[in-house]
Amino acid sequence: MHRAVGRIALRYRPFSGAVAGREGAVQYPNMQTSLADQIHTLARARHAIILAHNYQLDEVQALADYTGDSLELSRKVRDVEAAVIVFCGVRFMAETAALLNPERTVLLPDAHAGCPMADMIDAAQVRVLKAQHPGAQVVCYVNSTAEVKAESDICCTSANAVEVVQSLDPAVPVIFVPDQHLGHFVQERTRREMIIWPGFCPTHAHIQAADIAAARATHPGAEVLAHPECNAAVRATADQLLSTGQMCRYAQRAATRMFIIATEIGILYRLRTENPGKQFFPSTECARSPNMKKITLEKILWSLQRLEPVVAITNAQLRERAVRSIERMLDVVA
Repeated sequence: MHRAVGRIALRYRPFSGAVAGREGAVQYPNMQTSLADQIHTLARARHAIILAHNYQLDEVQALADYTGDSLELSRKVRDVEAAVIVFCGVRFMAETAALLNPERTVLLPDAHAGCPMADMIDAAQVRVLKAQHPGAQVVCYVNSTAEVKAESDICCTSANAVEVVQSLDPAVPVIFVPDQHLGHFVQERTRREMIIWPGFCPTHAHIQAADIAAARATHPGAEVLAHPECNAAVRATADQLLSTGQMCRYAQRAATRMFIIATEIGILYRLRTENPGKQFFPSTECARSPNMKKITLEKILWSLQRLEPVVAITNAQLRERAVRSIERMLDVVA
């Protein structure tokens, strides 16, 4: 049987103890085997790759074949050769993978792992904006639905948003959706007039300037790395404004030994793993995304066993338009 959840169809079928692979039946792993070993065994049989965002649970990041931010993951899925992509992130990320890989199976181990910011604007609202500002160029943060991407001229991530806007004709107005904080950050860096949609990330909204001040007092001498999705007051107190992928690269090359990290706390796992001789402190323990924590090792195993839930974009015209905006983004160097 199957039931629909949003744009994702969930299909259930009885499990008999063997998994139908692409080369015959794959025996169900022994329950004495660790979850990670079971997943890796099944992933090999499925010719699957496991991708994880930097905000995922520690054990999910440890298991993944590749971990990165939205831009890094978007570039990775464009070149992937696996038959199955297991995307450990939220729905818009799996949709991006499906848009770029229509011939492959894209799995999102928890179909309810959504993004509140992405839900703050829909395609109809973008069309209204375009009607109100004829001729404007629409820059769409990748944290958005496939339908919104299809209405946009070009996508961006927090890592390349400034470069994306700088690549556009300066004589043409820019509409920026859906994150107001990233939009204002780009506006500050490019000094361009922009029409900015008032969306935001609820997780980054938990981070306040008072948190940064308290963390600095507790960890004197620490450098503050903040995400551009943070509000203006937090951005003003930070030493560096960086995407999560940029934070990882910066921390590796910086002479600084202590850092206060103002973004979702899942990034601390990667930072600490890649930099064992340095210390990383959260700006606040409240910066935790419930949706990013929905995917667990058990769900990854179940997803690989059943090859469900599948994320697919079945509307060919929508896919073509959305892919165009993503490909334009990927062609911008950041």
